Amino acid sequence: MKIINIIIAFVSFISVESTSYNNYEIDVVTTFKRQLLLNNIPYFIKGVCYHPVPKGSTKRSFSSIDQDLSLMKEAGINTIRVYEPIDQIEVLNKIEQAGIKVIISFGFNQNGYYDILSGTFIDYINKFKNHNAILFWELGNEYNYHPEWFDGDVNNWYDALNKSALLIKDNDKNHPVATAHGELPDSEALSSNTNIDIWGLNVYRWDDPSSIFKQWELVSDKPVYLSEAGSDSYMTIEKNGYLIGENQKAQADANSKIIDAVFQNSEIVSGLFVFSFLDGLWKAGNPEKQDIGGWAPNSMGVPYDGAPNEEFWGIIDIDRNKKETFNVLKDKFNR
Repeated sequence: MKIINIIIAFVSFISVESTSYNNYEIDVVTTFKRQLLLNNIPYFIKGVCYHPVPKGSTKRSFSSIDQDLSLMKEAGINTIRVYEPIDQIEVLNKIEQAGIKVIISFGFNQNGYYDILSGTFIDYINKFKNHNAILFWELGNEYNYHPEWFDGDVNNWYDALNKSALLIKDNDKNHPVATAHGELPDSEALSSNTNIDIWGLNVYRWDDPSSIFKQWELVSDKPVYLSEAGSDSYMTIEKNGYLIGENQKAQADANSKIIDAVFQNSEIVSGLFVFSFLDGLWKAGNPEKQDIGGWAPNSMGVPYDGAPNEEFWGIIDIDRNKKETFNVLKDKFNR
């Protein structure tokens, strides 16, 4: 992991000119105690995870961005979370024009594409840090579940994470730095990452994540948000009165309870991202059709069958038809 230190030290000396955006006022996003603030006003995330891969493909595409943003606005979504940077200015402009914010996430090793290992993530930040679509920056996605990616020691990830967060702060004073952690971070993760301003937690605790907010309150005084939460629309077993097979009611009922739990704990949590916007036919088999199956670490808490059928998580299907859970978000997020 010594190469990380060398790269980050080198990149910190590189000055990359920020892209100009018509000389408008730049939003300032900060944190204060347990709150996320946008221009000094509390900001509550009513979000969705967004990785739009078309049917038959395995690559993300923004070919349906106009339709997607329209659906998001209808559902009351104010923030989207992406798993890799959006390098198309026209897409960021459309997100901003829709009145929606985006959290940009950077991966550790993405073959040099705006990633942490190469240090090129800071190039992206300096390129787009003045764009008002950006809410804040997010480093990694539940990497604590994968020490094998870091020479078998998750502390190597925490070291790179904390140093990368500091580098961001040196280059951008207007946006906080976050990380998406799998479940509740332990004392080692928290003490190793003092440069993280706000913590995202990927949480699957059946249909009620309330317990994690009380746990968070005991271990940290920083803001927190659920970077992933929700349910899929396929039941692998019959349980809790929900039948086997595609079951949009099970998904809708679970998401309704999860969102309620977050809203009821708004003094601690700064919102959530429902996973996810669109069904992902690329995840578990043939991308031309919707397959049953798929697995994710620590996901046995998925309601109501304990099985994360990876291709059935959307609030809309691959053809942009609304599922029952879409109306749950529409009702609760627009209140």
